[in-house]
Amino acid sequence: VNQSLYVLDPHLKISYILYRDCIKRRSKVPGVMITQYIEELPEGMTTPDFTRKPIALTIQEGKLAIFKAKVTGNPAATVTWKRAKGEMNDPQKFQNKYDPTTNEHTLEIPKVSSDEADTYKCYASNEYGKAVCTVVLNVIEVGFKRSKELQKADAAPAGDPTELRKMLRRGAGKKVEEKKEGDIDDSVWELLLSAEKKDYEHICIEYGITDFRGMLKKLAKMKKEKEEEQAQFIQHLSNLKPIEVKSEDAATFELEMELKDPNSRIFLYKDGIMIPFSKDIEGEIKHGLKQVGKKYIFTVKSLNPEDAGIYQVDVEGVNIFSTDFKIPPVEFALKIKEVTAQEREDAIFECVLTQPVSKITWTLKNTPLSNNEKYEITCSEDKLVHRLRIIDCMPLDAGIYAAIAGIKSSSAWLIVEADKDPATKGKKKAQKFTLNIPESKTCNLESPPRFMVPLKIHTSPQGYECYMTCAVRGNPTPHVTWYRNNVSLNTNTNYYITNTCGVCSMLILRVGAKDMGEYKVIAESPLGRAECTTNLTVRGKGLHEELASLDES
Repeated sequence: VNQSLYVLDPHLKISYILYRDCIKRRSKVPGVMITQYIEELPEGMTTPDFTRKPIALTIQEGKLAIFKAKVTGNPAATVTWKRAKGEMNDPQKFQNKYDPTTNEHTLEIPKVSSDEADTYKCYASNEYGKAVCTVVLNVIEVGFKRSKELQKADAAPAGDPTELRKMLRRGAGKKVEEKKEGDIDDSVWELLLSAEKKDYEHICIEYGITDFRGMLKKLAKMKKEKEEEQAQFIQHLSNLKPIEVKSEDAATFELEMELKDPNSRIFLYKDGIMIPFSKDIEGEIKHGLKQVGKKYIFTVKSLNPEDAGIYQVDVEGVNIFSTDFKIPPVEFALKIKEVTAQEREDAIFECVLTQPVSKITWTLKNTPLSNNEKYEITCSEDKLVHRLRIIDCMPLDAGIYAAIAGIKSSSAWLIVEADKDPATKGKKKAQKFTLNIPESKTCNLESPPRFMVPLKIHTSPQGYECYMTCAVRGNPTPHVTWYRNNVSLNTNTNYYITNTCGVCSMLILRVGAKDMGEYKVIAESPLGRAECTTNLTVRGKGLHEELASLDES
């Protein structure tokens, strides 16, 4: 054989291959090296490669570190991880996982410590070759007081000892307390301090906070302390607007702030790590800051899933504002389509999502739209179908409209035709209600029902809404039935059930103890049957009741 030598080991009684001439080449993904074992690959076979390689992490000790990678290869590649300075034999410390729905391989390191700080290698291999890339994990030691002030000191200009000492003094004397089980993380407190009262509820649910009364009392005390701390540098602070996706490739958050000293330095953090930003938001740098008078607008461009996290703005080491950027894993089941309307008619754009989203962003030429006399923005009760109505169309309303859900977007043209009828020109026309059904296409490909997105486990406080969603596919379209503890819910008026384009949803308006149990969805057709299950756990008294009782007291 040209490229390999087959050897029989008499002791092990196995055969293996010693490759003589390997071919090494670089991947299109920077930093990935591919080794091909044979000169010519069989038809249809490929060596492994990375479509997304893991990124370097700098993380505080005690946190969860996750490296993510996506690989290709035929036959399917096996993914393994190694580190430069140690072993990875402890399954409690190093957890290698694979998600078949996203084709994502992950290495999770719960509660990282300085011992795990190292250079890691990710290998993807099959019988025809292997691909490898390296990634670095840096760990910030809490016990070493590696605070934001020290990070800023690292960023201070060289040869400026006065500034260095000033920063270090600002962090001096702050005792680093050991966190106990159930304690609320500092970044969550910062979110609560920057949030409005109406947003406390969903923040508590998101981060599993159940001691609402204790949280509210401590928050009131922390607000007073924070105001005193901010008063050193801030003359006025107002209009804190959380981060939102404002255009098809950018998210922004803003605040109005008047500094006591215009030369005070502003710092931006993501998940506790300082990130650089430019004051030229039109440039190519990812993070930008635009100042218009007292208004500061921060922009994150070229959005991708890694941009999710908690963003914080500091002035001279004092936290001013925190906002949590969530990127829901939502796609468009049905995108918006081009609309043609006559002058003085209404036009409607409509899209369908794969998961419930209470609010999406609509834009015209990258300018966000809001409900007013010109635009009517609505969504269905199951929060899957979203509509934009342009009222009384005029030629100026023509252009490209976009629907933005999470970081996914769909855009289409609105064409406004001039009214050529002299009798009606310039007059408002009666609205025509039409239903545009896409042209059906015959397809001989039949398939039994199968769940593309299964149900997820739910935990909900008593008295709150609860959504359950899954996605099913099959041809012919399967009949879907919901069950709770094996009792059908399809005719139960306490549960609002919908099925839109195979996205099956159920809404419980006010969750109670009676709603606890196992939920099952069964999809049936003449070709077969599929099912998926989940459990709903209901917790006790909700945050709104705690707020009401505190107000009364």
